[in-house]
Amino acid sequence: MTKKKLFVISLDAFGDADLQFAATLPHFKRIMAKSAQVTGVRTVYPSLTYIAHTSIATGMYPDKHGIINNTHLQPERLDPDWYWYADEIKTASFFDVAKKAGYTTAAILWPVTGRSKSIDYNIAEIFPNKPWQNQVMVSAYASTLKYVLEMNNKYKHLRKGIDQPELDDFVTAAAVDTIINKKPDLIAIHLVDLDSMRHEYGVRSHQAREAIIRMDNRLGQLLDAMEEAGTAENTVLAVLGDHYQIDTHTVVRPNYLFLDKGWLNVNRRNAIKSWKVIVKAADGAAYIYRNDPTITNKMILDALKGIDSRIETIYTADDMKWDGADSNCIFMIEAKKGYYFADDLTYPFMESTAKTVKGRKLLKATHGFHPERKNYTTMMLLSGPGIDEKARLDRARLVDEGPTFLHAIGLDYPTKTDGRILHELFLNKPAQKR
Repeated sequence: MTKKKLFVISLDAFGDADLQFAATLPHFKRIMAKSAQVTGVRTVYPSLTYIAHTSIATGMYPDKHGIINNTHLQPERLDPDWYWYADEIKTASFFDVAKKAGYTTAAILWPVTGRSKSIDYNIAEIFPNKPWQNQVMVSAYASTLKYVLEMNNKYKHLRKGIDQPELDDFVTAAAVDTIINKKPDLIAIHLVDLDSMRHEYGVRSHQAREAIIRMDNRLGQLLDAMEEAGTAENTVLAVLGDHYQIDTHTVVRPNYLFLDKGWLNVNRRNAIKSWKVIVKAADGAAYIYRNDPTITNKMILDALKGIDSRIETIYTADDMKWDGADSNCIFMIEAKKGYYFADDLTYPFMESTAKTVKGRKLLKATHGFHPERKNYTTMMLLSGPGIDEKARLDRARLVDEGPTFLHAIGLDYPTKTDGRILHELFLNKPAQKR
């Protein structure tokens, strides 16, 4: 029996609302004509890229897999470390399962894969955040050295650092080369052009629309690469989004409220030296942590009244257990529509995102919001051997995707996952129980 291959393409910030336009483009059409289609896909909380991609890869919610934010809680640093490294994940990913089963694996800018022992060809998503680092240094350390040097030597002319859309051009070229010349059994890639354009210009901006057109062109290159490699007929192809975005007009920095209470101490650079209560932002939401038990929940809630009109909901730690976010927090605050949170004390308490400031990016749209926010769902297209191309689902969860992908190629996670296999998408559906 021929081994099935798996190719996962993540289109960062692509929502199911984008499918109508995408369906008019030639290569999305090629995929959709042969795909099971899932809309209404519920993301995770907070709906940030690193959390979401780890939930896709593991089938687990953040409290299980351990990636609870994009960045670590390191308030003493103005530029904290991201969750870059695979050993920070507490549960098995589809890379781990495939590698253990003897599959060759590849990942290009898939989040939280740095120094993974389960990826044969790896270009990790990482960037320098310390003065003595550069991009070549951190990429070489976190990636498969020979492979990243080979791809960089061939395609570095396409990149402008980590700027978009050039970075996605590099990712696509490297993926095409890898599919044709390495023929991995599992490859997962992460395309970020659309997410970047939405952050900078807004959800329905002209620039975001142009990014979807570029995305379509890249999908065409990837489909053609599978054809050239002779692997198309035996590949399960998943094209998916990780979250959507919501337009903003104001950024709010709630840590100023706690600074005024004397709960934070800062240095001359306005980095936080010590804290009793602190906000750790996740854009559309923000964790609140406490390490001084003499400060009561009521005292914290009273302090938050200073931004009451900018908060949609305040969730408790018990609420977080239902949503799978970090239940070590005291509260999670959810931003009202049009607002998002930052946790620095470098810039003003509140700022309009409409203004332009050289050297800074104020987000015109963002994510991180609760998965149940209106018009905030994403999607998945699944095609290949064993998949029912006529299947349609209007509700699923991000955590269902990993279990479904592994099932499609005859594998399974070693332990029970939070997500389920979407049997409705397969030609051989289990018999209905009477």
